[in-house]
Amino acid sequence: QVQLVESGGGLVQAGGSLRLSCEASGRTFSSYDMDMGWFRQAPGKERAFVAVIKWSTHITYIADSVKGRFTISRDSAKNTVYLQMNNLKAEDTAVYYCAARESRRNQYDYWGQGTQVTVSS
Repeated sequence: QVQLVESGGGLVQAGGSLRLSCEASGRTFSSYDMDMGWFRQAPGKERAFVAVIKWSTHITYIADSVKGRFTISRDSAKNTVYLQMNNLKAEDTAVYYCAARESRRNQYDYWGQGTQVTVSS
């Protein structure tokens, strides 16, 4: 089992920055090939992929909608993944979720509780 706890959301003006954190516990990531991702869900919309990082290789994938503004990174010593969000726009307003899966699986099996990001224009 993996437990994920997000933090770092809040209210920010358009053009500003926020860094979200997701701390994982319950499983030694070094023992598994894991992916950790960020998703978001805006009001009235489906949950959408934002970014993912492969724990063992640091390879990252970023959604086109946020490419050039968002970056994903991880700190293995802290078992934490980060989402750095710059030049935020009103359309980035959403609940952001951290998720984890074994790399061999298609679906994400573990989810955090979500953190609200609100961008005022």
